Amino acid sequence: MNCNQWTDKQDTFTLGPLEAGPPCCDPWPAIQVRDLSLSYNGKTALDKVTLDIYQGCITALIGPSGCGKTSFLSAINRLTDLIPGCSIAGKILINNQDIHHPDIHTQALRRQVGMVFQKPTPFPLSIRRNLSLPLNEHGTTQKKEVAAIIEQVLRDVGLWEEVHDRLDASALSLSGGQQQRLCIARALALQPQILLMDEPCSALDPLASGVVEDLICRLRGRYTIVIVTHNLAQARRIANYAAFFWISGHAAGQLIEFGRCQHIFESPSHELTAAYINGVRG
Repeated sequence: MNCNQWTDKQDTFTLGPLEAGPPCCDPWPAIQVRDLSLSYNGKTALDKVTLDIYQGCITALIGPSGCGKTSFLSAINRLTDLIPGCSIAGKILINNQDIHHPDIHTQALRRQVGMVFQKPTPFPLSIRRNLSLPLNEHGTTQKKEVAAIIEQVLRDVGLWEEVHDRLDASALSLSGGQQQRLCIARALALQPQILLMDEPCSALDPLASGVVEDLICRLRGRYTIVIVTHNLAQARRIANYAAFFWISGHAAGQLIEFGRCQHIFESPSHELTAAYINGVRG
């Protein structure tokens, strides 16, 4: 499958090729968010967020709990469709195509925009089956091809040498850090363009967190990564760009400031950003 197109057996709508070029040198917006507002049962969670997320870069979403970071992340691959009472206004464009276009099939979208959650979520199946199941569901069924993809993604996340001789063991027998890397491998197996991560290290011990953090850095350039993190030191270490969210007076999340990570942490433009970065607020 050409990863620069969204195609699916049930979907004939395709995207054009992604722009080429070195990541972060001449930024090209892989994701364009325009006046995005999101509410749950009429209560606003995000208010008119406009933001570009650049191809091949790591963008960290920072800010206090409840400011809409996870809601923003979930909107990018329409996981918000699964939440009763959730409504969205505004636009999200990926490769200049509106993800809410009626011809977009959500299964095809989620293949190209993978998601890794805060808590490791391996299926209660074997390590092998955790990876082969989504491949089979998306039409990849040839045993040799499936085996090759499984080996490649396990190598990509640094798990192959640790598990290659026990692929039929339960994924639940792995440590927490290994489980999270398996979940990342599961997302990569579908060859996404974009990888969304919702606090992927927060449930891990410091050693496992460091391993996953190093993995995320190795994926830079190959994938466009958007990561929610409350760990400001982590955001500063791994991200090219940072977006700071805050809760407005009417309890809606707003984007306060966006820019290169170094600028956000060393010379923020907004006083709220400076206060949060320095631990005065939040």
